Amino acid sequence: FSVSCRKSKGKPNGKKPAPEEKKLYLEPEYTKSRITDFEFKELVMLPREIDLNEWLASNTTTFFHHINLQYSTISEFCTGESCQTMAVCNTQYYWYDERGKKIKCTAPQYVDFVMSSVQKLVTDEDVFPTKYGKEFPNSFESLVKKICKYLFHVLAHIYSSHFKETLALELHGHLNTLYTHFILFIREFNLVDPKETTIMDDLTEVLCSSSSSGGGGSSGSSSNGSGNGSSNSAGAQNHVKER
Repeated sequence: FSVSCRKSKGKPNGKKPAPEEKKLYLEPEYTKSRITDFEFKELVMLPREIDLNEWLASNTTTFFHHINLQYSTISEFCTGESCQTMAVCNTQYYWYDERGKKIKCTAPQYVDFVMSSVQKLVTDEDVFPTKYGKEFPNSFESLVKKICKYLFHVLAHIYSSHFKETLALELHGHLNTLYTHFILFIREFNLVDPKETTIMDDLTEVLCSSSSSGGGGSSGSSSNGSGNGSSNSAGAQNHVKER
């Protein structure tokens, strides 16, 4: 399962482009909100004597369930009418089916494709084995990278299109905590190409800089991720920007 995105550009009509809408989720009074002050940088590190694939499987499954739950809190506001495309800021995402056919879909349809596909994978014993002694497939890491990329799209859509509803439900502390934990996890293991997450760099900078050890801030983490871009090249091939 793969996806591409398109950066939409306004047609030249002599008019000035509309000023970019103020991002509510970047307001300091909201970015400070967390449900815990735990040091997530330490939480995402691979524990000693734990197999890497086991750690990736456990965390990926947990993030899937938490992001699915977070989306469900605002799903009644994410409709075919309110979100006619799967958009994050000025980028639009398309779904590609198993035959590679491009599908233009609404945001709720896209999220349904994501959650259904991921649910199928994490419950497949041949992909996410739970029985002792069963081996992980050779394709496991690349599948985890795909899953994380799509889960990032869902989180980013909640922020860009449904933060007002999240605020009204007083769940922004949960969302910020989940986002911080998720971003630090995918950076720790280079699971998502940094180019893919650039769209939310302003939020990542604010939320994750305080969670990075050594005072290096999120920019240090980001450069590390970029430096390992080669390890993400396979996953990046599925991400085609249409301009």
